[in-house]
Amino acid sequence: PRVGHKRIQYLHLVAPLWNGGTRGIRGMSSAVAPEGNQSKWGKLLQFLADRFYDVEALREYLFQKQVSKIHQKNRSFTYIKERYGPYVAGAYFILKQGGAVKFQGKEWIRSSGRGHYSLEFLNFQATPVEAVDASGCAINYQGLDNLLALKELQSLQLQRCPHVDDWCLSRLYQLADSLQELSLAGCPRISERGLACLHHLQKLRRLDISDLPAVSSPGLTRILVEEMLPNCEVLGAEWTEGLKLGPEKQSRGTASPIPA
Repeated sequence: PRVGHKRIQYLHLVAPLWNGGTRGIRGMSSAVAPEGNQSKWGKLLQFLADRFYDVEALREYLFQKQVSKIHQKNRSFTYIKERYGPYVAGAYFILKQGGAVKFQGKEWIRSSGRGHYSLEFLNFQATPVEAVDASGCAINYQGLDNLLALKELQSLQLQRCPHVDDWCLSRLYQLADSLQELSLAGCPRISERGLACLHHLQKLRRLDISDLPAVSSPGLTRILVEEMLPNCEVLGAEWTEGLKLGPEKQSRGTASPIPA
């Protein structure tokens, strides 16, 4: 009884906020789910999913909020580009995302776990960026604008980037004159169609296409990519991976040995 009474009191507390529509949802999220309190926020979502018929409105709000956050991370830093040039602007974009950059003749500059990094790169306005490690970063189609201006870029690591897709790969032809190493390992949105766009990158010497869940036939795809880029070392699936045997071959493989 006491638990039921508390639940009724909680419903009376939440209902006015919920009935306010989207505005009420925003107020509720700021009131009961401050930053850093993920466990309580998760419990609140479960509470709403169990008891409110219009939980889709809340999900849509959270989705749009996430989209807005990704869009903000991938904006172009026009002011920095105008003041310091494209090399510094590209480096700033990657470091702010938590990645690492290497200017020609310099050591790697990496972002710490807390997003801190050395500002010495502000002095490298005339020094090209030769390598970028954006592993796990939230780079998308829009954010590539910050990298495509790095015309001397030789190495680009995009493994495990959740928003890098086939459309992103269709833009990499702009780095065809310099790019020699590219890693796409573990990117969930890349398929065979995107890999086909890499035929422009004839200067590639190393390409990692391992662990791409959207690629239906990894082995066959690797063969096709090797044919497309004959001077490139392609890392990824073995040629037999993803190939299905025909009924006749399957029956032969599972049949009992012929007695002597």
